[in-house]
Amino acid sequence: MKLNNLALNHLAKTVVLGLAVLLASSAFASNRGTLQAHETLEINGQQLAVGEYQLRWDGTGSNVEVSFMRGKKEVAKTSAKLVNLDQASDSDSTTVDHSTGKAIVTEIRFAGKKYALALGATEKAEMSEGSNK
Repeated sequence: MKLNNLALNHLAKTVVLGLAVLLASSAFASNRGTLQAHETLEINGQQLAVGEYQLRWDGTGSNVEVSFMRGKKEVAKTSAKLVNLDQASDSDSTTVDHSTGKAIVTEIRFAGKKYALALGATEKAEMSEGSNK
């Protein structure tokens, strides 16, 4: 009887630990995405060559810091606003502003997600608030 209790106790601890790891990894994975650059892009004054980049973001609330990774190397970093969407995006997509003659990324959406990253949005909001004073 004592052996059964020990085995059951060990099994319960293993299941709880496994669930904790699973929940932590799924929460961490929600702050990641992929960007496929089909042309040279500009992020916060930094150029990204054609290729695939892993995005990671951290922050509280809607204001986040986004890191653009190629392999394990961070190649660009910028501030962004996490924007809720009415519907999940059908595919990964990037909005690029070409009006200055450069390909500046302004928004990134992720397939199946009901949020987008609006790049530079926090800086623009702070600038407009400062000009209203």
